[in-house]
Amino acid sequence: MEVKTSLLDNMIGVGDMVLLEPLNEDSFIENLRKRFDHNEIYTYIGSVVISMNPYRSLPIFTPEKVEEYLPGLDEAYRSLRDQDKDQCILITGESGAGKTEASKLVMSYVAAVCGRGQEVNKVKEQLLQSNPVLEAFGNAKTVRNDNSSRFGKYMDIEFDFKGDPLGGVISNYLLEKSRVCKQPRGERNFHIFYQLLSGASGDTLTKLKLDRDFSKYNYLSLDSATVNGLDDAASFRTVRNAMQIVGFMEDEVQLVLELVAAVLKLGNIEFKPESRVNGFDESRVKDKNDLKEMCELLGIEQSVLERAFSYRTVEAKMEKVSTTLNVAQAYYARDALAKNLYSRLFSWLVTRINESIKAQAKTRHKVMGVLDIYGFEIFEDNSFEQFIINYCNEKLQQIFIELTLREEQEEYVREGIEWTNIEYFNNAIICDLIENNQNGILAMLDEECLRPGTVTDDTFLDKLNTICAEHQHFESRLSKNSKFLTDHSLPHSCFRIQHYAGKVLYRVEGFVDKNNDLLYRDLSQAMYKATHSLMRQLFPEGNPAKVNLKRPPTAGFQFKASVGGLMRNLQTKNPNYIRCIKPNDKKAAHIFTDSLVCHQVRYLGLMENVRVRRAGYAFRQPYEPCLERYKMLCKQTWPHWRGPARDGVEVLLTDCSVPAEEFAYGRSKIFIRNPRTLFTLEERRRACLEDLATLIQKIYRGWKCRTHFLLLKKSQVVVAAWYRRYAQQKKYVKIKSATLVMQSFTRGWKARKILRQLKYEKRCKEAVTTIAAYWHGTQARMELRRLKTEARNKHAVSVIWAYWQGTKVRREYRKFFRANAGKKIYCFIIQRIMQKYFLGLKTTVPSMSPIDNTWSAQPYSFLEGAHTELRRIFHLWRCKKHRGQFTEEKKAVYEEKLEASEIFKNKKALYPSSVSQPFKGDYLEIHKNPKYQKLNSAVEEKVLLADVVNKINRANGKGSPRLFLLTKNNFVLADQKTGQVKASVPLPDLTSVSVSTQSDGFFALKLKEGSASAAKGDFLLNSEHLIEIITKLHRTWTTAADKDQINIDISDEFLVQFKQDKVCVKFIQGGPKNGTSAACKRKNNRLLEVSVPSSP
Repeated sequence: MEVKTSLLDNMIGVGDMVLLEPLNEDSFIENLRKRFDHNEIYTYIGSVVISMNPYRSLPIFTPEKVEEYLPGLDEAYRSLRDQDKDQCILITGESGAGKTEASKLVMSYVAAVCGRGQEVNKVKEQLLQSNPVLEAFGNAKTVRNDNSSRFGKYMDIEFDFKGDPLGGVISNYLLEKSRVCKQPRGERNFHIFYQLLSGASGDTLTKLKLDRDFSKYNYLSLDSATVNGLDDAASFRTVRNAMQIVGFMEDEVQLVLELVAAVLKLGNIEFKPESRVNGFDESRVKDKNDLKEMCELLGIEQSVLERAFSYRTVEAKMEKVSTTLNVAQAYYARDALAKNLYSRLFSWLVTRINESIKAQAKTRHKVMGVLDIYGFEIFEDNSFEQFIINYCNEKLQQIFIELTLREEQEEYVREGIEWTNIEYFNNAIICDLIENNQNGILAMLDEECLRPGTVTDDTFLDKLNTICAEHQHFESRLSKNSKFLTDHSLPHSCFRIQHYAGKVLYRVEGFVDKNNDLLYRDLSQAMYKATHSLMRQLFPEGNPAKVNLKRPPTAGFQFKASVGGLMRNLQTKNPNYIRCIKPNDKKAAHIFTDSLVCHQVRYLGLMENVRVRRAGYAFRQPYEPCLERYKMLCKQTWPHWRGPARDGVEVLLTDCSVPAEEFAYGRSKIFIRNPRTLFTLEERRRACLEDLATLIQKIYRGWKCRTHFLLLKKSQVVVAAWYRRYAQQKKYVKIKSATLVMQSFTRGWKARKILRQLKYEKRCKEAVTTIAAYWHGTQARMELRRLKTEARNKHAVSVIWAYWQGTKVRREYRKFFRANAGKKIYCFIIQRIMQKYFLGLKTTVPSMSPIDNTWSAQPYSFLEGAHTELRRIFHLWRCKKHRGQFTEEKKAVYEEKLEASEIFKNKKALYPSSVSQPFKGDYLEIHKNPKYQKLNSAVEEKVLLADVVNKINRANGKGSPRLFLLTKNNFVLADQKTGQVKASVPLPDLTSVSVSTQSDGFFALKLKEGSASAAKGDFLLNSEHLIEIITKLHRTWTTAADKDQINIDISDEFLVQFKQDKVCVKFIQGGPKNGTSAACKRKNNRLLEVSVPSSP
């Protein structure tokens, strides 16, 4: 283990005030001055660190130097890691004393001393990078500090058993949200506003509807907009990078910046009065541009937010009363909304950071808490915020007194340690003055806020004068006058409290309003209606479904409860103190103001702390854990001590030769005076643990080697057995192989011997067979020659007989041929030719396709009639075969196509293009399409054809889309959009149909004169499926009317009856300008001209 440098080595002044001689206030201040002048800003009182703010960067702030310069932190960390004691680091001091930088130093120390590893480094980086984010949103420039924390922060850093950080949890206390709307002279708003305007890109500012000019925003003070030493643009980039490291998504960062921009825009909203009839003034927004831009950022309807600034709704039980807001009330509502919006955004940021940095493991963690809270503040004008901040500092001073001074002295008395009591100031009386539940200032402020009737700051001050006038730490003009004293420095509207750090004058103006911290319900509900992702999380009370009529707790009550919880948390941990001191009020380096430092030393109680430490003991521990921890240092107590624990500790310390003046025995604890004694015991314990570890290693290694040897021995026996088995198997295989070879040779010899004998016997048999075969062959050839001779003789007889018969037949035939020979020869030849022709057709017959027109050539002219008839019969036969394969639907289609051919072939130029297109009939799918459900129910018959046609208007020649439906007895025209039936015409009323000879789709349906359907005249229609429509109409009309076919007039000019007038429709070939479709134009009252594009 590395040996740490002693505070006595190379010491400038005295590093530990416990060693200061002589001990008095002057020597104490002089020692601090001497060390400050030599850049030694850390001085100690035992484990308590005194930190002087150097107002500049020093080389000791590097990670390598942190552990060397802060041994107090090292002691706390070692106690946490080795003794499993939760720790807390309490950083206290005035505003500007360097508390924020000290908290950063603590974080840097944790990062420096912890282990390494990817996960550990990630956790450390997230913990460190949470600081820039919280500083940007929670810190501001004040007259005493350029980076003053305007909120309280307590972080619990969680460690595992090795001392590596696992994560953390941050708690925030009382953000000074009044700073959002108003800043004292010489101070700034929160850093993030200036960082955003200075460091954001032009595109980002455009999206946020912002301008870089600070002077355009009412919420930003201009006299301190820029601060020497602060680069807002660089800080903004740092904050963006830190948010990314902590775990913020890019869209979350954008949402946060939108809310920051909305706060700036909110401050620019101004109001003007507007008189009403009832005599009351009502507020109205002057310029609605900023209101509009803010509503666009948050996704709120402008009218909703504008009404919330003009009216207030009050609910009481079942009643609602709406009242108008005057200009002053509207400004109050605007500022209250801005403060609440920013404060809730800050709380959301803390919660979001906690989600990223919290420990993931579910096991118990060791905890080190770091408290960085606002310092004691005394300004020229102190209000409710300073009162709350100073109350918190009083509580921290009280816990310091209880844990460091009073409890330590009481413990010495309780344990029977010889002790001389040391007097100190106990500030419990001041804490009671503020927080007493009956007569405390906070209780009276809450009581005044909740009291019905007129409540003002003056009535609150009157109540204080009535109840607290006799308190020795409370002063007011009235209480002083009641004692016949005159104090002109105490105005009428103020009261003064004698704090542990000095007297502070508080102005009561604004106490009641700031404690109430009211946000009108109308504004909450307006924010809840926003579409911005975060607004519903920030304003849950705005949910109309969860209206709560209960009055929200006051700001003072909430802060008192938070401080109480913080104090209880701190009391469960071992405290470690960093007492920050401000060397001067000018925020300048190398200046040491004795009076200012002396005042801080007095109210921090540092002199009393030194006296207690010098008279007391640095370490105490119960006997049982002490003996359990150090028992290995003595042979008599190791490994088990059978007697009382105190006797064991006495034996242990005697054996370790610890001087008697270095420790004392209490009733239940051992007390060790000097930390060096404890460190010596720890060093010896570590060395002993190393020896024990060596012994354990030796025993373990012996056991491991013996086990390994026995395993090797067992393995050797197994291997030998397997090898012997393998050798015997190998020998057996070799013998078996040799035996098989000998057997094979023997069997081969015997086989060859038998083979030779068999071959000899075979040759003998073959010789006999050959001789027999030759003999049989000779006998067969002799018999063959005999048979051939007999056969030749017989053949000669047959030939002679045949010749004789032929001679006789020829003689008879010559007689017959002379009478009828020519006719028979002709018939025979004709018969042979026809037979050959019909047999040839079998191989040359064409395919079964009806469209195959091939046929074999005509071989002879006398077969021309038969050849033609056979071709016709074959064609009819294969057509019949082909038709036999058709379904009924397909037959109907072909019949329609055939009928279309009969009507239009060589008559209508549009016909050839329609041949290849199948007739679909229902192009609208009227039964399936829900759009035409009404029309489908209106038409009772089966729809044979449904299509969209254009009905030509006589007035301008333009078409209107109509639905054309054809049924068995009617055709129907309906509106395409509504499905309403425009006309229903029975088929018997139809007299003829007129079309042109060209490639257009125009056709006229002419109705019977005098019929009911002909009241409005004929129909001139245009359709892409003209051929199919007229064909189906022709077939249906013929079937329905049971008459002759309908008259179809195909001509380029025809007359159409429109009501009482007849109009001529003329078709002409149009030019290229008409496009690809036919166009109809009205030439005059009696002529419609249709231009048809020329066919390509």
